[in-house]
Amino acid sequence: MSLAFVEYPAKGDHKATIIWLHGLGDSGDGFLPVASQLALPDELGLRFVFPHAPVQPVTINGGMAMRSWYDIKSMDLDKRADETGVRESAAKVEQLINQELASGIPADKIILAGFSQGGVITLHLAPRLQQKLAGVMALSTYMCAPEKLTTEAKHTDLNVFMAHGSQDPVVPYEAGRHAFDVLTAHNMEVSWQDYPMGHQVCGEELLAIRHWLIARLS
Repeated sequence: MSLAFVEYPAKGDHKATIIWLHGLGDSGDGFLPVASQLALPDELGLRFVFPHAPVQPVTINGGMAMRSWYDIKSMDLDKRADETGVRESAAKVEQLINQELASGIPADKIILAGFSQGGVITLHLAPRLQQKLAGVMALSTYMCAPEKLTTEAKHTDLNVFMAHGSQDPVVPYEAGRHAFDVLTAHNMEVSWQDYPMGHQVCGEELLAIRHWLIARLS
């Protein structure tokens, strides 16, 4: 079954798409306001797609069902992301990318973005796609199975925007830096931003995202 989503349509001709994945327990609606806050130039023709993660039980939350891209059985970072679940969600997000391609939007005009759990999916999927995307945005996040990237990556020249809160109590700063180190070791073009904040997105970060999106899609 394909993922449901909310969207922020392009102003004028649709020329580019950003698919933005939310974090644990949130929904696509959580990041929808960001589309207008970014105040991107109309001439970019940018459509935003905010998918809803499937509802499923999450072990660390007492098995409570909530929107989640994968189960979390342990807070230990090397075991936190359930790899099977990550791959299943990545395949669903790939369907959304394929729909954009089929509608005539080229891969170099598609950005894949994600916050926290959503960022895990973006960092897993983007290097493994057949097509090279315009860029990847990984916010307050970490990597699933980083040791498998060497054998599974189809692109090691991706442009990646990473941002993290230096006081993040949910995804430790070091986890984000480790993902940065893995990606740069694979020769990816990775920029790193950190902000004195917790597990969130701040105004200064949105400004940096705006500049990066304009540079990638102009």
